[in-house]
Amino acid sequence: MYAIPLGVQGAELGPLEPWQAGEFLAHMDRGREYIGRYVPLPEVTADLASARAWLQRFADKAAADTGRLWGIRQDGRLVGGVLFRVFDTESGVCEAGCWLEPSAAGNGLVTRACEVIVDWAVEQRSMHRVEWHVDPANTPSINVARRLGMTREARLREVGVHRGERRDVEIWAVLAREWRARRRTATGGE
Repeated sequence: MYAIPLGVQGAELGPLEPWQAGEFLAHMDRGREYIGRYVPLPEVTADLASARAWLQRFADKAAADTGRLWGIRQDGRLVGGVLFRVFDTESGVCEAGCWLEPSAAGNGLVTRACEVIVDWAVEQRSMHRVEWHVDPANTPSINVARRLGMTREARLREVGVHRGERRDVEIWAVLAREWRARRRTATGGE
């Protein structure tokens, strides 16, 4: 199995597949309330069968080239993940997302993991636009979007329902040319 070091001691980004459903469910159980504050992932992965089905959904998306999923591990333990919920190669638009259990928060893991996948999407897959959809109350996620060089483009009022309540969603995005310029600046390139 491959793993990409994330530059934080003992942290790696690697595959998250259906055969890892037990590990994924244990991780979700550790962070269920924290993760579920803004995203429905804990509700749709409540037991082993639903966890496996959700992971299979992303394995199917990867096979169809319409989505991707990776796990974030710290010292070998699954603590979060990043994904492309939408990956539309025809339009060149994808939507990235993330989650993290509370024990791993505040160490830059999500930002670093997202840098890896956004760079892959732009440089390897020639995606033109990477979006980030976020609940306006989710300050840590908005901070990730900012650190990725994304621009807030819209606020869709009461577009979604989470835990029985209508919620707004902000749309943030970075274009490929903006991403490349940011990366050149960060590495001191021309």
